[in-house]
Amino acid sequence: MTTLPNFRSPSFLLQHIQTTLDFYLPRCVDPNGGFFHHFRDDGTVYNHATRHLVSSTRFVFNFATAGAAFSRPDYLELARHGLRFIEQAHYNPQTGGYAWILQNGRPLDDTNHCYGLAFVLLAYATAHKAGIGEARAGLDSAFALLEERFWDNEYGLYRDEYSGDWQLAPYRGQNANMHSCEALLAAYEATGDDIFLQRAYTVAENITVRQAKLSQSEGNLIWEHYTPDWQIDWEYNKDDPQHRFRPWGFQPGHQTEWAKLLLILARYRPADWQLVRAEALFKTAVPASWDSENGGLYYGLHPHGGICDSDKYHWVQAETMAAAALLAQRTGNPSYWQWYDNIWRYCWQHFIDHQHGAWYRILSRDNRKYSDEKSPAGKTDYHTIGACFEIIHSLTQQS
Repeated sequence: MTTLPNFRSPSFLLQHIQTTLDFYLPRCVDPNGGFFHHFRDDGTVYNHATRHLVSSTRFVFNFATAGAAFSRPDYLELARHGLRFIEQAHYNPQTGGYAWILQNGRPLDDTNHCYGLAFVLLAYATAHKAGIGEARAGLDSAFALLEERFWDNEYGLYRDEYSGDWQLAPYRGQNANMHSCEALLAAYEATGDDIFLQRAYTVAENITVRQAKLSQSEGNLIWEHYTPDWQIDWEYNKDDPQHRFRPWGFQPGHQTEWAKLLLILARYRPADWQLVRAEALFKTAVPASWDSENGGLYYGLHPHGGICDSDKYHWVQAETMAAAALLAQRTGNPSYWQWYDNIWRYCWQHFIDHQHGAWYRILSRDNRKYSDEKSPAGKTDYHTIGACFEIIHSLTQQS
């Protein structure tokens, strides 16, 4: 029987981050600007032309955080390389927006998504935190755009989508707010400015307490989709439950990702409701979505009970591991470590490519790959790298 590593060891986690980065380097770097975004299992780039704002920004996160952690100036230079591409290719100085998708360096889709802008803020924040001083101007600019266009003071949440010429779409969603909260926490960590912490607190409370109550589900799970006045839209994408960014159903991975964010928020502005909601979200979503036969967490839970999407996604496992570690450290409850170890063992066996490096993106219910496309646009292993760094932070702090 193969001996498993110590999944709770910071040295193991750091090594895992490094081997994951090694899959992308140097093949991801486009000397003409930015990074390539589409990789097969063996690392072959299968699309050189298309760039997605989410990948462009997530690569900056990867290299900035790793550059600081490993004292690697070359990684920090890669983060700068990524920021230049965001500024020169994605950013439109005429409109002040950021192109969602580029084709051969030109906008293919110029929709302004709050989700995308949240990752722009995250990229600048992590770069600034890593010591890239010139990133502060981009951080402030991205936040100003969030405030001007997306912040809705009436509801205390961010609007979701505008056209390229700033026509507001009716859709509202929790996912963009969740990643905005993540980016705001990173901005606070990078700058110490209270405005970012205040916004993160407001968004977190409004989504995980106020909006979650509307679902009237066990544990008050968080629904994904809403109307313009922030009422639940139960029908949105019901016919497209596997939509890349707006899937239908309760997302177990988003419940646990929020649990993680609530505990990060509690480091800086603690309140009693944060741990209560973090535990409720985790304890409700994880057992309900765990595949007791094949291992791993399913992607979607039906609002009336049961599974609506039985696929396994890499990011769901990674975010849930991080939440489990933070909850274990915070509460001392060993059941969270049991979940942590179980998920790691499953991922070690099925999701991690021990030959080429990095994680597979998606597996079937019985843990089969659908294709050899390991990292299409949007992945970059940001979730797995970020989860490992967050776990390390939790493990190395005083309980």
